[in-house]
Amino acid sequence: MTKSPKKEEKKGPYYDLKIEVAEELGLLDKAESEGWGALSSAESGRIGGHMTRKLKERGEIPPN
Repeated sequence: MTKSPKKEEKKGPYYDLKIEVAEELGLLDKAESEGWGALSSAESGRIGGHMTRKLKERGEIPPN
């Protein structure tokens, strides 16, 4: 069976922030070499949590 072609990454408005946070957490190398889908749910959650915290600090989303 042949391997399916790699999906092209959709870069949304928070893509740069995602890259920044992944680098800070030491997960960027894994994401770049194996793809974002290779991250565990815990790793993805850490990235999302840190992104949310940064957005709140910047005032881009209101605090709860």
